Amino acid sequence: MAHSKSAIKRARQSEKRRLRNRIVKTTLKTAIKKVLSHLEEKNSEEAKAALQVAISKISKAAAKGVIHKRNAARKISRLTKKVNTLLQPTSS
Repeated sequence: MAHSKSAIKRARQSEKRRLRNRIVKTTLKTAIKKVLSHLEEKNSEEAKAALQVAISKISKAAAKGVIHKRNAARKISRLTKKVNTLLQPTSS
């Protein structure tokens, strides 16, 4: 445990931030899972709507510093690519 006054305060602050970040991360994971579940069901309209929500949550998490901006860009790119492949008509 921290001994100095500043270390005690820093421990308090980091615990608050950890809890706040955990909330953001779980909502982020849920949004991504919704997109993926709609993709599995081949629901293109719902997947598109869920993708917009997920992109918003990923961008906000990156802006808050919960995840790295490149990590956010990678997640957005991969999800968008998956949704776009579902939306494209298959040519035989």
